[in-house]
Amino acid sequence: MSLERKDEHDHEGWMETKDLSPIEEVYLTTLIWLDKRLRIVDYLELLEDMYYKTNLQMPKSHTEQYNLDNKFWYWYPLYALGSFSTIAYVVASITGALLGFYYAPSTAAPSADAATSVAYSNVLFIMGDLNFGTFLRSLHRWSAQVMTAAVFLHMLRVYFTGAYKEPRELNWIIGIVLISLTMVFGYTGYLLPWSQLSYWAGQIGVEMALSIPLIGDWVAQLIFGGFTLGEATLQRMYILHVFLLPFVVTLVIAIHIGIVWMQGIAEPH
Repeated sequence: MSLERKDEHDHEGWMETKDLSPIEEVYLTTLIWLDKRLRIVDYLELLEDMYYKTNLQMPKSHTEQYNLDNKFWYWYPLYALGSFSTIAYVVASITGALLGFYYAPSTAAPSADAATSVAYSNVLFIMGDLNFGTFLRSLHRWSAQVMTAAVFLHMLRVYFTGAYKEPRELNWIIGIVLISLTMVFGYTGYLLPWSQLSYWAGQIGVEMALSIPLIGDWVAQLIFGGFTLGEATLQRMYILHVFLLPFVVTLVIAIHIGIVWMQGIAEPH
């Protein structure tokens, strides 16, 4: 019997002798299939060996260091801001997706005698005629504002407790990226109703882009579609807010939470 057939026989026999759930069986079958072709297990063992040889051990948390059975610090309000902002992001994403069914990013007038744009008319329809429309839009707006406030307070807590120091400096940088993306999220969403407030907020953004040395004109044309606001501006804000930022922010949040899970919560000392 060849080595490959022997390994296959061993894998099948091991799976038969174990009482596996359907999920575990699918997971192990997939892992075995990939391992036969890509030697994943060998490389994982190599990485594990390198990791322990260099003795890279994460520092113990406050609870582990002092053998505290009470998990009080995990529920301390200032240490729940990260989870709070994530929940607010999920709520904003769900409500935003529902609002997208009734919104069209167009500055054109819905009719010849109309004085408003299609985008603003859709917002008026959501707020006035759609069942639970006011509740839906308000929930989306407030969850976005709560997320921004929670992320800001979370960053302050991390800074003042020194949780940004080694070995968590990489996650601190990722957090800075996240709060920056959150601000861009809020700005692009602020322009979508295409009201007077939205228009002048967009005009301020154009002026800020033009004030950038050397590349100001290029940035204004790329982000706002020109030096004055119009159809191209609204469509760009819509694409950023609905199609680009959600995927980027979700990916960065997953990485951020994954690192926290691996390193543990930086608890107060």
